[in-house]
Amino acid sequence: MWKAFDEMEKMGWIDSRRPRMVSVQAVGCAPIVKAFEEGAASAEPWQNASTVAAGMRVPSAAGDFLILDAIRESNGTALAVDDESMLAMATQIGRTEGLFASPEGAATAVAFERLKSQGWIAPDDKVVLFNTGTGLKYFQLWSD
Repeated sequence: MWKAFDEMEKMGWIDSRRPRMVSVQAVGCAPIVKAFEEGAASAEPWQNASTVAAGMRVPSAAGDFLILDAIRESNGTALAVDDESMLAMATQIGRTEGLFASPEGAATAVAFERLKSQGWIAPDDKVVLFNTGTGLKYFQLWSD
């Protein structure tokens, strides 16, 4: 997304005001979060990655340094959320919004709520959450 904002700015489609970028990972697999918190330029591979969110089980991101650069350049942040919070948020999103969010998508809403409660996100900030998948492939998690 950061690259897309750069390209749109160069084409004159948007001005130079860009959003703060936030990386959200699972507690059981958070190499970007760890690298960000340590001030590292790249992320070390995560050992024994474990999370219900298959799309977040990425022990070693190919573009880790690009992600970290975008977070820092945008004055953003990185945080990890636990599986239980992701699943609870996916259920809440389904009940309140009628969307069957994946745990990955629900993770962004968990992070939003946390950052809002910490004051990192102001009440009048405009925020976009990316729901990158569907809950259908995780149906067994809710079918019991």
